[in-house]
Amino acid sequence: MKNKLKVFRAIHDLTQEDLAEKVGVTRQTINAIEKSKYNPSLELTFKLARLFEVKIEDIFSYDDKK
Repeated sequence: MKNKLKVFRAIHDLTQEDLAEKVGVTRQTINAIEKSKYNPSLELTFKLARLFEVKIEDIFSYDDKK
């Protein structure tokens, strides 16, 4: 799954640690999501979208060609 999490984090001037604390995960989890090594749970995707006040689709996009 592709994502723009790093872009949204930068727009809001948040470190990985700041973002992780706000959504209740570790910095390593945020890092793994940004590098597309980990697909977040639906609950976490909603938390991120609500935090940035955007739709889930604005942050994440599914690439079915993999």
